[in-house]
Amino acid sequence: MPVSFTAIDFETANRSLASACALGVVRVQDGQVVDTRYSLLRPPPGHDAFEPGNIRIHGIRPADVQNAPTFETAWGWVCRTITPQDPDAVLVAHNAVFDTGVVKAANNACGGAARAWDYACTLRLSRAAYTLRSYALPSASRAAGAEVQDHHNALSDALACAGIVRDLARRSGADSMAELAAHYGVRMQRGEL
Repeated sequence: MPVSFTAIDFETANRSLASACALGVVRVQDGQVVDTRYSLLRPPPGHDAFEPGNIRIHGIRPADVQNAPTFETAWGWVCRTITPQDPDAVLVAHNAVFDTGVVKAANNACGGAARAWDYACTLRLSRAAYTLRSYALPSASRAAGAEVQDHHNALSDALACAGIVRDLARRSGADSMAELAAHYGVRMQRGEL
């Protein structure tokens, strides 16, 4: 299963997608985890109010991010580290519409430059591959044998997402994310993020 990709997960401070307050990144090359990163983030000004409901979900409070890097700094590291030519330049996320929406909104709030990324959604892949009562990350990762350890911790969630893709690659024998997605009848996406 020599599939390469980068799993990402964001947590947000409030209902604004621009309010990224944590980022988890897991790079997988040829089926092996080669790098993991976790960072708390200072949400962009105007999107930096923490709502009690979000705090209840992930436990991150305003004081926790006071000295954290900005979204722009953390996402800039991702863009510099993972070039379009890298084998792991395909992003994956569970419910990718949320995480790619965070990148777009936070980039826009920071005035950052968008970049074209190919990406896939493990929620969609899980629905195509597994028969489950729920396709939420805890259930899907459990089915993959990579159960999320600390749900709503961005790194833990990114590791669980990566575990789903690795399981699906093993099951399908796919050699690439495009081949894996095609095997399960799920379309890869491309967007300016």
